[in-house]
Amino acid sequence: MSTLQKAVILLSGGLDSATVLAIAKSQGFECYCMSFDYGQRHRAELNAAAAIAAAYGAEHKTILLGLGDIGGSALTDDSIEVPQTHEEGIPVTYVPARNTVFLSLALGWAEVLEAQDIFIGVNAVDYSGYPDCRPEFIDSFTQLANVATKAGVEGHKMRIQTPLIDLSKADIIKTGIELGVDYSATVSCYSANEAGEACGQCDSCRFRRLGFENLGVVDPTRYS
Repeated sequence: MSTLQKAVILLSGGLDSATVLAIAKSQGFECYCMSFDYGQRHRAELNAAAAIAAAYGAEHKTILLGLGDIGGSALTDDSIEVPQTHEEGIPVTYVPARNTVFLSLALGWAEVLEAQDIFIGVNAVDYSGYPDCRPEFIDSFTQLANVATKAGVEGHKMRIQTPLIDLSKADIIKTGIELGVDYSATVSCYSANEAGEACGQCDSCRFRRLGFENLGVVDPTRYS
């Protein structure tokens, strides 16, 4: 593109969102990164998100949310253990309405920035069964975004960009490596310690590790 267009990037500090940021930058977008302190137990990812945004020269803000007050997820409720084996169906690590809330706040910032693009690293292939990672959800939210905003009503259509949605974890990692992503700086584990070291047992660790193995490259993840 001849002039830089602005985009809001949902940046968790994990592997997928770091790849999405690299993709948006490679497409010529001026990136504005948004992270969420929503009461998650894996707080080390927020430090990773800040460092990753800084490495890409992107403006970054962290929004404080009280999803822990609602609970209902192993990621926000200390009374629910993070499972160490794969669960069938929707697992207890699903956070109720998380991506709906995240995208809504990103949509608000996009309007303020006069940006029409929001990037999110949802994936419908190697994922944990979350309903808000599916194309149906993204399509529905896009429709909502364009009837619920001043920008949409005035003809400036909002776009929810999901460049990873049909990729395997290995393909995501391959894309990131080609774009120079430093995956050693990312934190994906549901139970990462304060130093950002991964447990190696949760679903997120399992999908991440298999992605590197299937691609045949060294896994740079720091395990506890």
